[in-house]
Amino acid sequence: MPVTVVGIDASRAVVPNPTGVEEYSRRVIERMVRLAPDVRFRLYTRTKPSGNEDFLAHPGGAESDIPDNVEWKAMPFPRLWTHLRLSWEMAFRSPDVLFVPSHVIPLLHPRASFVTVHDLGYLWFPHAHTFSQRLYLDLSTRWNVAVSRTVFAVSNATAKDLVERYGADESKVSVVYPGVNERIKRVGRDERKPVLEKYGLEDGRYVLYLGTIQPRKNLKRLIQAFARLSARDGLKLVIAGKKGWKTAEITRVAAQLGLGDRIAFTGYVPEEEKAALISGALVFAFVSLYEGFGFPVLEAQACGTPVLASNTSSLPEVAGDGALLVDPTSIDAIAYGLQRLIEDEGLRADFVAKGRENVKRFSWDETAKKILEAILER
Repeated sequence: MPVTVVGIDASRAVVPNPTGVEEYSRRVIERMVRLAPDVRFRLYTRTKPSGNEDFLAHPGGAESDIPDNVEWKAMPFPRLWTHLRLSWEMAFRSPDVLFVPSHVIPLLHPRASFVTVHDLGYLWFPHAHTFSQRLYLDLSTRWNVAVSRTVFAVSNATAKDLVERYGADESKVSVVYPGVNERIKRVGRDERKPVLEKYGLEDGRYVLYLGTIQPRKNLKRLIQAFARLSARDGLKLVIAGKKGWKTAEITRVAAQLGLGDRIAFTGYVPEEEKAALISGALVFAFVSLYEGFGFPVLEAQACGTPVLASNTSSLPEVAGDGALLVDPTSIDAIAYGLQRLIEDEGLRADFVAKGRENVKRFSWDETAKKILEAILER
């Protein structure tokens, strides 16, 4: 039978201050509904849409531009929304298929259920997560692998982990790369000046990390590596992003090393300021211990900023030859990589050129097209 109604867990797509997985949900849903105008999409959320759903409108458009084939289904519920409230909906008003772009398939679900798995870093670096986080992530991943029709993995590294660590059937795992945010691109000095002034930064005089602040991002080693560089150049290290867990440990390292005004913590950076902040950086440093994909690397490449990245997990796969790769467990390697990029203008220019070419490999239209093909074939 042809698919007429595609249900999507859109609960992560409408949260304020989105990070990587939320951005993935928004962009995939947006492209899917426009690529399949004859298919009805039923989007399930915890709360009533209140402005965060405008990602479905055409750029610059109004809320009325949201496609006619979209039905919002708001289902407020205090706790266990997925396994209780969404399951109830699946039992009594099930769509033809269900797609979960960034969470877990509910206990009750259509036979044709699909899910995207983003990250299994908790398996490799358990100390970077709380016990409750590890338990939840492990159980939800096992469940997703067991009951889904297809598991979409965001990288070959993630697919390999699913097969080797969870016994997933290789034929059931499909690697579908995410795209890159087209709104994140290099902006000129005049345009980025007010953003840099807001954060007290000088154009081209800082090394930038942008992402959630948590242990897995390896920020303590990045700070320790930066502290080894000479202070004579007046460069700053900017740690930008919303607080995760154990943030205090990371800020404490900076204080212990006496970095003072050589380091700046900006907090969460609004979407509209990202391009300016990245474009103004001399180097973008993303030496995470583990990444299922690594959106910030592509955003930096799109902004024409040279990238220092880890040589582990999915990051070599995502960065291509457009980044200087280092061992994230070695402070010496990180420091040496930073020094090379800071001091060698020709090396920076080479990685900028290669980075811009690398970004062309990633497209949200292709992401949505491949997922749609699998879902509609069911």
